[in-house]
Amino acid sequence: MYGDAVKLFMRFVGVPGFVTVIMPFMKVWPKLTGIANTLPYDLAIVGPHQRGHPLRAGRWSDVTAPVLVADGGKSPAWMRNGQRALAANLDAAYQTLEGQTHMVKADAQAPMIIAFFTRAAPGTRAEAA
Repeated sequence: MYGDAVKLFMRFVGVPGFVTVIMPFMKVWPKLTGIANTLPYDLAIVGPHQRGHPLRAGRWSDVTAPVLVADGGKSPAWMRNGQRALAANLDAAYQTLEGQTHMVKADAQAPMIIAFFTRAAPGTRAEAA
């Protein structure tokens, strides 16, 4: 059941059919099926925005907290383009982690996230600037 959900989601986001056939034999498959219960939430978020249309200007204008949008340098171009568009729409910080795919490893993310929150923390020079 979870495997079918993962395959359906992958097709929805544009993964070619032959890839979904071989995915169960890939090293990442247990991780994907392990988080399959989160797919309805992923679909709720990406579904309306996964159609190739530009993001509506001001869509997230109510967001006032500092935001970091990141991607992996080895991610597909369409994903990276989407991340850049989101960062621009949010007036957010944007960073690419070179050598990473869209499944960025935690140890690659940690320094970036720590640095971002250190700069964005109230009372810091970055917050006052």
